[in-house]
Amino acid sequence: MYETKLETRATCLRSVLVVLFWLGLWQLISVLLNYELLLPSPVQTAKSLLRLMGEASFYRNVYGSLSRILTGYLCAVIVGALLGALTAASGFFNAMLRPLRSFIKATPVASMILVVVLWMPENSMPGFMSFLMVLPLVWANMQESFRAADPQLVEMARLYRFGRRKTIRAVYLPQSLPALLSACTTGIGFAWKAGVAAEVLARTAHSIGKPLVESKSNLLTADMFAWTAMVVILSILLERVFAALLKLFLKTPRWEGLLDTPHKR
Repeated sequence: MYETKLETRATCLRSVLVVLFWLGLWQLISVLLNYELLLPSPVQTAKSLLRLMGEASFYRNVYGSLSRILTGYLCAVIVGALLGALTAASGFFNAMLRPLRSFIKATPVASMILVVVLWMPENSMPGFMSFLMVLPLVWANMQESFRAADPQLVEMARLYRFGRRKTIRAVYLPQSLPALLSACTTGIGFAWKAGVAAEVLARTAHSIGKPLVESKSNLLTADMFAWTAMVVILSILLERVFAALLKLFLKTPRWEGLLDTPHKR
């Protein structure tokens, strides 16, 4: 217990030192340039962020971005999991849908945004782009995890006549759930970055992207850095909160039992 506390303190201290190093480097470069329009200092950026946080529009913009992007993200997790299971079970559907997944993965985000902006309202773009960025990741992880299921367990389920539903719950889900959780944790960052990029290009109302690009157009560099810092902070918080919620969720008796393999039960 004592060693664990020491390790935790050492990790926290190391993290603080890393942050201070990069902030110090940022401050040094800002002082050497001595040109606020090009690179404001960390202090100037913090002041701009605090000023923005005192405005009601700041929270409206943050809420708008979070609601759109998280909606697209959750839809991608659900659809990706279903497509992964479908393409793992059916060679026909895998052959038919594989080009679609390859196309989504290979197309640059900026190109996709410029194309999508012609087809849908600006308010729908951030959520849709988040959906597209996360979908192939969840899809691929789920497909591979279903294919990698232990053949002995599958054969056992067949011999004991588990049926399709019980086989999925007892054999496939326990082995695919870690892959799904890994994809979800990684995908939240992709969804956030793609969604904000879509907001910037589409100038979506009530979003972080619109004031970000407007501050750049109006040469308010400190505000632009402040909004960028907010994007980074929210991205880190989303990943941490999501990971914590997953750990809490998986500690429930129902899911702890699901993660146990059949031979352990």
